[in-house]
Amino acid sequence: MNRMSSVKKSIITAACIALCVVLPMAFHAIPNAASIYCPMHVPALLCGLVCGWPFGLLCGIAGPFLSSLLTGMPPMAYLPAMVVELAAYGFVAGLLMSVVHTRSLYADLYISLVAALVAGRILAGCAKALIFSAGKYSLAAWTTSYFITALPGLVIQLALIPSLVFALEKARLIPVRYDGNEH
Repeated sequence: MNRMSSVKKSIITAACIALCVVLPMAFHAIPNAASIYCPMHVPALLCGLVCGWPFGLLCGIAGPFLSSLLTGMPPMAYLPAMVVELAAYGFVAGLLMSVVHTRSLYADLYISLVAALVAGRILAGCAKALIFSAGKYSLAAWTTSYFITALPGLVIQLALIPSLVFALEKARLIPVRYDGNEH
């Protein structure tokens, strides 16, 4: 596998941070779309998977902050937990992509992606329960907001993100992870 330069990783990270601002705006006309489709999650996860954990972590922190600053989305009340969640997504996705090597790009992506989705939701739920909404946040609220309401977003993330990474590889915009046809 060829390595990607820090400059290229920085450019991709900047594009993903910009997508954290633009994608929620595109969904704004749909009531409750951010909670249902989770548009900001896709760029943070993609950045971690493609650029590695330091860049994924940066995207997960900077994306929601910049979006909140420029558009008011997410609102300040939701921002801290969202930063924890997206930072965990970028960090875990990138970290696992660096250590998981099954010789199948899709297997590597799904292992890293599912683990990142679970870790981010658990960490954000813990942060809400223990820090941001201490005493006012329940297991039922966590399950409802992070899994039931967000189910369409989870399906989109699991279907779209691996396909995006594969397409970026095919277009030679990112280095090929495995030589041959192990996809």
